[in-house]
Amino acid sequence: MIHFQEVSKYYDTNTALRNITLSIEKGEMAFITGPSGAGKTTLLKLIYAAELPDSGKITIAKWEMDKLDGSTIPLLRRTIGIVFQDFRLLFNKNVFDNVALALRVRNVAEKEIREEVFAALKMVNLRHKTDSFPSALSGGEQQRVVIARAIVGDPTILLADEPTGNLDTDTATGIMNTFKEINARGTTVLIATHNRELFRNTGKRVVKLDGGTVTAEEKG
Repeated sequence: MIHFQEVSKYYDTNTALRNITLSIEKGEMAFITGPSGAGKTTLLKLIYAAELPDSGKITIAKWEMDKLDGSTIPLLRRTIGIVFQDFRLLFNKNVFDNVALALRVRNVAEKEIREEVFAALKMVNLRHKTDSFPSALSGGEQQRVVIARAIVGDPTILLADEPTGNLDTDTATGIMNTFKEINARGTTVLIATHNRELFRNTGKRVVKLDGGTVTAEEKG
C-alpha cells in the first residue's frame, strides 16, 4: 500500500530523510516514532505529495509518485485522509461544514454530503455537535472533528501527525480507540508520534526514526 525504496529528502543543506526503505501493507496499522526533527512529518508529507523526494522511489497504492503531475495529485489525495497536528479547522464554520468541506471541493451532491458527514460524525461520537463551532469544543472534540473530516471520503489510507500531542491521557486513549475502529474497517492507518504510550502493548509495528534514518523496528 505504501512503499518507500531508498528515499531521501533534503532541505537546503539539511537532510530530512536518508535512504528510507519502508513498506506499510494494505489494512495495516503502524506507528512512526522518534524525537522532534527525526523526519516523521516529512515522511507523511511525502506520502500525500506535499513534498516530493530528492531521490528514491515512492509508490502509494497504484500511484508511482515520480509519475504524478498537477492533474493526478488531487486524485491521489482523495484516497488519503490526513489528521494534522495543528487541527486546521475553520473557526467561522460549524462542525458540519468543517467536515463537509472535504466533499464539497469534489462537487459531491448535497444529499450525499449530509449522509456521509453524519456517518463520519457518528463514528467519532460527535453527531450531537453538528451545529457547534470549533471554539465551543474541547481540544479532544476538535481533534475528533479533524478525524471525521479525514475519514468522510472513505479513504484507503489515514495518516495522523502527532494526533494526541495536546490532549490529556484519557482523551488520547479515546482518540486511539477511534483509530483502531477505523483500521478495523479496513483502512490502512499510519500514525506519527513521539509518545510511546500510544503504541505500548498494541502489538502493532513501530518504526523508529532518528536523524532522518530508520534505526529500528519493533512491536508495540
